[in-house]
Amino acid sequence: MRFKKIFAVVMAAAVTLSTLNGFHGFSAPKTAKAASFVNLNQSQITSAMGAGWNLGNQLEASLNGTPNETSWGNPTINANLIKAVKNAGFRSIRIPVSYLGKIGSNSSYTIDSSWLNRVQQVVDMCIANDLYVIINMHGDGYHSVDGGWLFCDGSNQTAIRAKYKACWKQIATRFQSYDQHLIFESMNEEFDGTYGTPNRTYYENINQLNQIFVDTVRTSGGNNAKRWLMLPGWNTNVNYTVGDYGFRVPTDNNCTAGGKRIMISVHYYDPWGFCGEESTTATQWGSKANNSSKVDSWGDESYLKSQFNSLYNKFCSQGYPVVIGEYGAIDKSAFDSNNTACRAEFASKVCTYAKKYGCIPIWWDNGVTGTYGFGLFNRNTGAVTQPKIINAITAVYPSSGNNSDSTGSIDTGKTYMLKNVNSGLYMDVCGAKAVNGTNVIQYSASKAKANNTWKFVPDGKGYYYIYSCLGDGRTFLLDVSCNSSANGTNIGIYKNTNCSAQLYKLVKNSDGSYSIYTKSSGCKSVVEIANANRSNNGNVQQWVYNGHNCQKWQLIAQ
Repeated sequence: MRFKKIFAVVMAAAVTLSTLNGFHGFSAPKTAKAASFVNLNQSQITSAMGAGWNLGNQLEASLNGTPNETSWGNPTINANLIKAVKNAGFRSIRIPVSYLGKIGSNSSYTIDSSWLNRVQQVVDMCIANDLYVIINMHGDGYHSVDGGWLFCDGSNQTAIRAKYKACWKQIATRFQSYDQHLIFESMNEEFDGTYGTPNRTYYENINQLNQIFVDTVRTSGGNNAKRWLMLPGWNTNVNYTVGDYGFRVPTDNNCTAGGKRIMISVHYYDPWGFCGEESTTATQWGSKANNSSKVDSWGDESYLKSQFNSLYNKFCSQGYPVVIGEYGAIDKSAFDSNNTACRAEFASKVCTYAKKYGCIPIWWDNGVTGTYGFGLFNRNTGAVTQPKIINAITAVYPSSGNNSDSTGSIDTGKTYMLKNVNSGLYMDVCGAKAVNGTNVIQYSASKAKANNTWKFVPDGKGYYYIYSCLGDGRTFLLDVSCNSSANGTNIGIYKNTNCSAQLYKLVKNSDGSYSIYTKSSGCKSVVEIANANRSNNGNVQQWVYNGHNCQKWQLIAQ
């Protein structure tokens, strides 16, 4: 399955062009260095991570043994792409990372600090969008990659283990203060390069590496003692991880979370003829298939269900969530007009059974949007290229973070107080004046009053009008001054003007709060308290989203 990642001939030709793409729209994001770590249990982390997406063929891309995010033809990662993934409805992003030639040859195996800085930048882009993030050690164990070294069949396991431990010590230390949004995955598709029944000696070497990973991360300081950690079995194969082939869950004696905090990592590309084989033989799958000659002879829905059920019985039922770290099916629509519908159904069924059996599904996206590609987005523009597949995923995970209140938790028949997460104060109409242009501030409140309560009225197109309860409760709306898109634009109340200044989208955050996006900014900015003020009279304004708590609001129904 490694060929889903490496397109050497195509990618090498694209290197020069791709390096011309810069950090479009990048601004310094907030980091996940939170003051407090929310210790999520198994059901909470599974629910919070929802459906995920892979930033594949980027930070694990390499040329002649040196990692570079544009080496396989994709543009430089930018914040707009990450925002597009969030807006499409995904809750989590898996970021494959290779180190290879970025690891020094000295005895301490020092990782190039500029490379770690870049990994951290990309993690922060995701965290700024309230996404859960998985980073791993991806291509270092590939026999097919120049500079690979993390080999379970290597002759000098002592040296491999020392290098592996030194690398994870540096990675874990770099991210030790990050909150629960960050998850570490020990390695990727680790095996001896030979498909078939695992060699038990080599499998035990994988177990030893996983144990080193857990022990090293747990003792590296900060929040790492309670962070969720993710571990694969042989080649992330379901059968070879569940069955009696040699996999064992490592001990986790240094975990301080008060419960299990280990996830199991597997991948799902069955049947490979439909999912990954670059041929026109198998282009259809599932109930949407209309030509039996185009369907593989195995790997149907019943097989999928049995595989995920086995994961539940072996791991999920014992307190270990399973992450389907990669799944997907390549685009063969150029050869079969029914292929897209079948791919969408495949995605739907993977998500359906993942949700049923307590797993977390993460679609593999390699950035290739044409024939034989896994891509769901144009990585230059952030535009969705496979809406049917994304819709199939988000139909199963409707609360996975769309730029709308898809959870249905806002009761439009009720009124709400809006409590700022950062300050604990409430959105309030200054002086309780029901007059055009009256400023909106934050203020303490012991009870609900007309000046600090609001009503949400949908416009039927995914947006809400937010009415102040002052006066008759149907006249004055939360309003972005002059319909501006600029940072710092003041927000007050105004009579209905039927324009974008009075329309908002709500995104539910993992802590249950909401970010309130302004249509006037093209949903790039949100309603916030200026300068993260925590005092009475702190001003309400519009600012580009950065994930700070001053941009999050708890909706308290009255």
